[in-house]
Amino acid sequence: MSRARLELVWPGKDQFLLIPKDDNGKPVWVDRDHPAASEVRVADFVGTVGETDDEHPHADNLLFIGDSLDVLRILCEVPEFRQQYRGKIKLIYIDPPFNTGQTFDDYDDWMEHSTWLSFMRERLLLLRDLLAPNGVMWLHLDNFESHRMRCLLDEIFGAGQHLASVVWQRTSAKSLARKTLGTMHETIHVYGASEQASLKSVYLPLADEYVAKRFTNSDSRGVYDAGDLTASSFRPHLDSGKPWRGHDPSERRRCWAVPRSPLEEIGLTEVEIETLTMREKLDVLDKHGYIHWPDAGGFPRFKKYLHKAKGRAVGDLWTDITVINSQAAERTGFSTQKPEALIERILLMSTEPGDLVLDCFAGSGTTAAAAHKLNRRWITSEILPATADSFILPRLKAVVSGEDTGGISKSAEWSGGGGFRTVKVGPSMYEDTPFGVVLSEWATNGRFARAVAGQLGFEWQADDAAPFCGVRGRMRLAVLDGAVGEEEVRQIVGALDDKQRVTIVAKSILPGAETALAEVSKGSRIRKAPRDLLTSGARRMRRRTGTEGSPL
Repeated sequence: MSRARLELVWPGKDQFLLIPKDDNGKPVWVDRDHPAASEVRVADFVGTVGETDDEHPHADNLLFIGDSLDVLRILCEVPEFRQQYRGKIKLIYIDPPFNTGQTFDDYDDWMEHSTWLSFMRERLLLLRDLLAPNGVMWLHLDNFESHRMRCLLDEIFGAGQHLASVVWQRTSAKSLARKTLGTMHETIHVYGASEQASLKSVYLPLADEYVAKRFTNSDSRGVYDAGDLTASSFRPHLDSGKPWRGHDPSERRRCWAVPRSPLEEIGLTEVEIETLTMREKLDVLDKHGYIHWPDAGGFPRFKKYLHKAKGRAVGDLWTDITVINSQAAERTGFSTQKPEALIERILLMSTEPGDLVLDCFAGSGTTAAAAHKLNRRWITSEILPATADSFILPRLKAVVSGEDTGGISKSAEWSGGGGFRTVKVGPSMYEDTPFGVVLSEWATNGRFARAVAGQLGFEWQADDAAPFCGVRGRMRLAVLDGAVGEEEVRQIVGALDDKQRVTIVAKSILPGAETALAEVSKGSRIRKAPRDLLTSGARRMRRRTGTEGSPL
């Protein structure tokens, strides 16, 4: 049998999307050895708001200003960030560009199907690596790309990790369009990182009319509803399908289904519950008054007490959360702003206080605001500085100060506190010229060394008294802003501790340098920038994108 797997294919999938729209309005794909396909950029802390931790700045709440792809690479690859976030994010919620062909006030939403799929796939592969084993991703879309995205998510996460597809009714009834129906909903696909992932139940209060109609019985414990003691399974050959006190569920093609919670309330241990037969469990329930016997006969039923009712469980159709109206206190003026109540429900289903939450398409900052109010840690990013300055920063500052009274502030009893850092993603270290790839003019001195450390996965450790600037296990990193020759090699190796090795990166390598290094420090290596930086980065990114076999 063929081992080929089912996947969605589109033009440019095996390449890297360099520019979603050039001057002619067309996307540009390049080979995977292009600098942009593998570069890990420098990230600088540029500001703080509220309470932050100077000793552990990478673990603070973080607002990145930069492209989402660069931000995700930084979180996955730069050791200082990687140790905090890779494989540790409990919830990812993203509301990416919907690819509707429209142009909104705050960003362009224009990509064609292939362009959009390439754009999303690069980011989803990194997002998958950031999720904890029990983590969950919620991806919010309209109906324009939802079906294609479901196929792509199956490919990346596995079809078995699909937990739900929530339909959010975001508008009330509309008049019919000329050739179709008015669109009233959006879809949120939910995937788990592994089989360890699950969603917690959230309950809505029972409506007064429902309570009045259903909870019509009472006993010494209180008002109750008579619930079913059977389930829709035909099991005449099993204990759950046998008659009990003259009532045979198999005659109705059903079986007995005894709830566990009242048995635990009665005082039975887990072991005792497991050893009882189904009919013995029914006997215990009846003995302790948990079974309702209809006056006119009929099947016995289970007493569901109102004071113990959790409410109505939320399913995958959400009709009770409306879009933000023009007078809402949480309204920022951002064109595609989502209500905090929507994010609150997602947070409650997927996280506990203290868990990590990521949204790499910040928009107006709703995810970060809701997560902050519910005492979750968060990371978010926005590509446009103007959007961050106009919407996100003012909003999150108000959340920290307690001045934000909109959204879920009242229900979460939020009055302010905490803080966050702003992080700016640096420019590219490379320039792609007609004469080949060269280093940018800014790539000198300490910033060049920092960029190299991030690109090669070394933890940054600046040391003015030594030539070293990074460490990875027993391997040290030495970055030279010019050439490396035999003299520099011997000087660097002489500064190593016992059993340490070194990776030397220089802009040019003089004759004899590599031979000298092989003689004095076996296992050490020399790398030329930018050539060798691109080669190692491309190999790493090809492993992630599943194009390992592609030639450099």
